[in-house]
Amino acid sequence: MKTKGELEADISGAVMRFKREYMGRGPQDVRTFLIDDMVLVRLRGVLTPAEQRLAQVEDPHRGRDLIKQIRLELIEHGRELLEVAVRDILGVPVVSVHTDISTRTGESIILFTLESKPPYKPT
Repeated sequence: MKTKGELEADISGAVMRFKREYMGRGPQDVRTFLIDDMVLVRLRGVLTPAEQRLAQVEDPHRGRDLIKQIRLELIEHGRELLEVAVRDILGVPVVSVHTDISTRTGESIILFTLESKPPYKPT
């Protein structure tokens, strides 16, 4: 049985691989937090240079909305891959996945709600 920190590191690695392989580019930093029956993944530096420029166009809301819409659609299409990775690491089924991205900071979050609190070895 792994510790909480080891599980968090494994999930961070899985999300990083997903972003690189499925999305074509990984974030600069990934941190994962197990909180009872939830997994919070915080990603920094996720915007591509083109997305950064798009977020700063004359009508910034239009550019930002496009970025958010595309990113959400990509995550929805790869959702099953993420759910399987988290389930395989934790041994607990994923109930729901929620995500959002800040086009101002280039930070993104993914929240997984789980069927139950995953077991782990005390640290």
